[in-house]
Amino acid sequence: MPQTRQLLALDTDSRLLFAPSPLRALRDKAAVCRVRTPAGDEAWLVTRHAETKALLHDERLGRFHPSPSTAPKYVDSPLVQMLIIDNADTAREMHRQVRALLGPQFAARRMQDLRPRVAATARALAEEFADREQPADLHRHFALPYSLSILHDLIGVPAAERARTAELLTDIGRVGTDQEAAPGPDALFAQFRALAEAKRAAPSDDVISRLVAAEVSSEQTAALAATLLMAGLESVASFIALGVLLLSRHPERRRTALADPDAMAALVEEILRNGKQSGSVLPRYAAADIDIGGVTIRAGDLVLLDFALANHDERAFERAEEFDPARSPNSHLSFGHGIWHCLGASLARIELAEAYTALYERMPELRPAVPDEQLLTSAGRLVGGPAELPAQW
Repeated sequence: MPQTRQLLALDTDSRLLFAPSPLRALRDKAAVCRVRTPAGDEAWLVTRHAETKALLHDERLGRFHPSPSTAPKYVDSPLVQMLIIDNADTAREMHRQVRALLGPQFAARRMQDLRPRVAATARALAEEFADREQPADLHRHFALPYSLSILHDLIGVPAAERARTAELLTDIGRVGTDQEAAPGPDALFAQFRALAEAKRAAPSDDVISRLVAAEVSSEQTAALAATLLMAGLESVASFIALGVLLLSRHPERRRTALADPDAMAALVEEILRNGKQSGSVLPRYAAADIDIGGVTIRAGDLVLLDFALANHDERAFERAEEFDPARSPNSHLSFGHGIWHCLGASLARIELAEAYTALYERMPELRPAVPDEQLLTSAGRLVGGPAELPAQW
């Protein structure tokens, strides 16, 4: 791969949440651009909706690289590195197996059956939050514990083990120098292996119990459960906070959604499209040369699919920078697409709808307590979004 010295450097440092993104200018210039990652390596950044969607369907792109230890990196994270497989065929088969095992656990009907429990959790935490002294951090005291509680219930983490799980997840989510002293993913996997063995002897109604009942090994069950937690926690929590920021600017949309479930569903889709977070980048590797967007991505190259950029592409969305819950169709890519579509999408939509409903029914005047220029993105985290959201009501 030719060396290019003058490249736009991506970063995951704290910065203004609503600062103009220099990546928008890249999208106007080309669909696929060379950039330098936060880890210092070169990569291809895919900036437009059509090309991002096409690559999400392309099996030549995946979590495989012939030399995982020397593969170019998006961020310095042991979690991301351990997911890289050295054989493309093996990686594809593992991906199919994971989806086959977890797909039934996240079927839309099963997720709808969980809705009353999700709603009850949202109401209870909204009540607790409303009793706090103002201003209070909505991200820390509502969004994160709410998302984590739902995932713990779904996966089957006992109450006595939840604090430790939350601590490990916080450590694993760090990138760069922030994660060097952290225990790493192995500690979380060990906790879930022990939990899988316990569920094998005394099952209950949760994902881990159903996986071990299907004769999935404790090792694989632990890996699947940990992956679910890590994938679902901070992304949903960030969208809750981002949604409150957006709705504080559009109170009429909020009132309409609270009175109409269909309007609430449409509102959630537009928040998913419009929410900007640095964790929207999906890193993948090319197993073969791929011609797309006027360039040739070579085998072994790192490819970054940026869903936030794709979701604001004027070629796919009229008035892409506007917040419009009535937008139809709304073909955002926040949950990926094709073989990389998020299995937890149905649950995430329910979580968001019930969170907004509970928050605004309890606190109709809920709003940020600081101006936009004081809101920062999370520094040194795999998933971006607000570092905090001081709120008042």
